[in-house]
Amino acid sequence: MERTLTIAATVALCILLCGCGADSHMKKGDKFFALGEYFDAASHYKKAYSATPPKERPLRGQRALKLAECYRRINYTQKAIAAYNNALRYKQADSLTHLRLAQQLMKTGNYKEAAKQFQTALDSLPGSRLAAAGLRSARMAPQWKEEGSQYTVKREDFFNSRRADYSPMLAGDAGDQLYFTSTRTDAKGDELSGITGMMNGDIFVATKDENGKWQKPQAIDTELNSEFDEGACSFTPDGKTMYLTQCTTDPQYPRYATICTSARADASWGKSNVIEITKDTLSSFAHPAVSPDGEWLYFTSDMPGGMGGLDIWRVRLTDVGTGGVENLGEPINTEGDEMFPTFRPNGDLYFSSDGHPGMGGLDIFIAKPDSAGGTWHIEHPGYPLNSQGDDFGMTFEGPHNRGYFSSNRGDGKGWDHIYSFLNPEIVQTVKGWVYEQEGYELPQAVVYMVGNDGTNLKLSVKGDGSFTQPIKPGVDYVLLGTCKGFLNHKEQLRVEPVTESEEYVLQFPLASITAPVLIDNIFYDFDKATLRPESTKALDELIKLLNENPNVTIELSAHCDYRGAIEYNRVLSQKRAESVVNYLVEHGIAADRLSPVGYGKEKPKTIRKKLTETYPFLKENDVLTEDFIKKLKPEEQEICNQLNRRTEFIVLRTTYGMFDEKGNLKNPPQPKADAETEQPEPEWSPW
Repeated sequence: MERTLTIAATVALCILLCGCGADSHMKKGDKFFALGEYFDAASHYKKAYSATPPKERPLRGQRALKLAECYRRINYTQKAIAAYNNALRYKQADSLTHLRLAQQLMKTGNYKEAAKQFQTALDSLPGSRLAAAGLRSARMAPQWKEEGSQYTVKREDFFNSRRADYSPMLAGDAGDQLYFTSTRTDAKGDELSGITGMMNGDIFVATKDENGKWQKPQAIDTELNSEFDEGACSFTPDGKTMYLTQCTTDPQYPRYATICTSARADASWGKSNVIEITKDTLSSFAHPAVSPDGEWLYFTSDMPGGMGGLDIWRVRLTDVGTGGVENLGEPINTEGDEMFPTFRPNGDLYFSSDGHPGMGGLDIFIAKPDSAGGTWHIEHPGYPLNSQGDDFGMTFEGPHNRGYFSSNRGDGKGWDHIYSFLNPEIVQTVKGWVYEQEGYELPQAVVYMVGNDGTNLKLSVKGDGSFTQPIKPGVDYVLLGTCKGFLNHKEQLRVEPVTESEEYVLQFPLASITAPVLIDNIFYDFDKATLRPESTKALDELIKLLNENPNVTIELSAHCDYRGAIEYNRVLSQKRAESVVNYLVEHGIAADRLSPVGYGKEKPKTIRKKLTETYPFLKENDVLTEDFIKKLKPEEQEICNQLNRRTEFIVLRTTYGMFDEKGNLKNPPQPKADAETEQPEPEWSPW
């Protein structure tokens, strides 16, 4: 009898100790959950669940439900399903349990069982749009998978590691850099994330070599990455500023994601700085995406005023910071989560959502603006771009419908990986280069593009002076290249229908306002001032330039080499300059805009840097005087003499015809109309 009592007491004591241990783990789990560290919370909830006696069914069910919520948030899908089922088995399901379970079943492709759970959720939550959308998803997903689409996808393991790799973003003037987030072991920091159980994410980059082959991804070796989470980056159109997400750790404070910026200097990224979007310090701000025109920053947030869960918002970018936050509203945002906004260069907004009908997890959707830019039309691109898993984080190779994205499809641990995608649609583009005549690219240039279909765009160029813009068949375009300190250059383009993708290439050589500009390929009869027929093309280009810049007057100068009598050369060069002016006047250029001057050999050519690439024996700022030339080799002397025999122009004024006889501006700016009736004017129009 005494022995029996001892055994009973021991069992009771063990049960008591187990209960105390379970309670302790629950408290620790609740603390980690409140901080957003769901992996650590799940570890303690699991221990608490295991230590809870099976006969305590309500308590066991409650703890299973908390465990399920952690597993759901860290993409442990199968474990989440098992935990939700335990909560149901112990009759501790709340109003959202069937909905959450159905969503997890969708991620495993178990659409039949998911439909049952969505129907149960809809019965208990009759007004739930999420349940209704989920039920439609479960019923339609098998059909969408069977129908497929034009997309092809491929897992790109060259970029991937044995951990999570996601949110790829192409950058560089030629799209030869691929930035992405990774939790691989090379990431900074010594501790594992309490959220995921992996390393905190860092931004990595892969670059192409001179043969166009991708090189091994490397961590960005600057202060950009820290021991905290960094990722999901985006770039301004000029490539000089990076926007990224950062999530810091505070053992006493919940984790809130913030958006930071980093500036590029000398080909490296500097330390990131948090930007203030609102005064709200209790909401997350993540997944930044800069609009193609650089005027808006789109992002994900759970701040008050949204439609439920995470929404996509935008804020205007200005020279003095951000201002004017807007929720994109319907039809983009839903009661679910909308995340990872990104743009195709044509203005289409891509984002991921679990609130719209899809195939499971996060699906990629396309929001296309209407012609007026006021509303969005939502499209689901179907399978295989979308899958039963999470699909998100698009990036595009220029204007084409190909590039990279991330997905955790087929990964039992829920880790994300980088995939490539291709949709072989016909894309017509125009690519242009803006550069200084006799000089280099002009990265500060702006190109105005107007089409007779209503297109009116202001395009910034990349660091190499180039731009690429989608165009439409059957449209006439006029493009005006501009840059401060230079004359404008205009090109016209007629786009014809094609059966395969095509790119039109245009050149925008801009003439300097402050430096002499060579008029290349001007030829005269030997020892005469008579223009040769082959000079016509260059002279017609000069006429075009003067017509495009009607407020400009120029000095037209002719030069000779050092050989021959001084006075003879001066007279000959004067007559040659006059011959050019006469040609221009005969073709409609006002004579008072032109000043012919013959300099003979008085102004030998000064070498500019660009010319040294063609003639390496010359250096920048060399002056081709007689003394300089006579010290060179005979063949080099002849080259220099040819360079001295030239026809140039230099801009004298940029205000011709702008003022009347009294000195008043002929076309002064008009005062703005009343705010209610004012209509926006196109920035530039040739018509």
